[in-house]
Amino acid sequence: MAERPLIGVSTYVESGARWGVWELEAALLPVGYPRLVQRAGGLAVMLPPDRPAHAAATVARLDGLVIAGGPDVDPARYGAERSPRTGPPAPERDVWELALIEAALASGTPLLGICRGMQLLNVTLGGTLVQHIDGHVTRVGVFGRHAVEPVPGTRYADVAPEPASVPTHHHQAVDRLGEDLIVSAYAEDGTVEAVELPGAGWVLGVQWHPEMDEDLRVMRALVRAAS
Repeated sequence: MAERPLIGVSTYVESGARWGVWELEAALLPVGYPRLVQRAGGLAVMLPPDRPAHAAATVARLDGLVIAGGPDVDPARYGAERSPRTGPPAPERDVWELALIEAALASGTPLLGICRGMQLLNVTLGGTLVQHIDGHVTRVGVFGRHAVEPVPGTRYADVAPEPASVPTHHHQAVDRLGEDLIVSAYAEDGTVEAVELPGAGWVLGVQWHPEMDEDLRVMRALVRAAS
C-alpha cells in the first residue's frame, strides 16, 4: 500500500481552553480539519505557531499544507486601517502562517487555504481584503450555506465543475487580488469564493469550510497533488 502523504494543518493557540478539569493555554484545531485530511487519504499533523524562521524547515518535512480558518487577518498586513468591525488580531498566527505560505510557495509544496487561509494567501501575494461584508454569516457560531459557481477552465472547476452548496462562516473577503492569483469561484452576490495560482504547482484557496461538509473533492485534490 502506498504511503499516505503527510498534510500539515495550522492551528489556533487559545489562552483559556477547557477540557476535563483543566483550563490552560492550548494549541487546538476543530476536529473537522484532521478528519477531512484523513478521509481524503492523508495523514494529518498539527502545526501550532512557531518562529517564522522555522517555517521553511517545517514545510520541507510535509507533502502538503493546509492553512486553516480562524480570526481576522490584521489589516496592517495589507496596509489598511482597522475597521471597527474587524476582530482582535492574532499576531502569532499571522506571522507564522504567512511564513508557512511563503515557504510552501517557494518550495512548490501543495497548498490549500481555507477561509482565513485563503485571505492570508491573498495578502501574502500583495492583495487586500474587504473588512466586512453582510450575508455570509447567518448566526455567529453557526455555519450557514450558500451556492458557489466555479469559473470554467480553472483548477477548482476541474475538481468541482458544477455549482455547489457549501458551508460558510465569514465576514471578510478578497478585495484586490494578490499577484498572479486568479478567481476560480464566485458566490451569487459576486463575492470571491476561491482563488488559485495557475501553473505547475498546486495552490488553491477556498472561502468556505470543507471541513464542515461531506464533500471531499477539494481535499482529495490536495492529497493527490501531495502524493
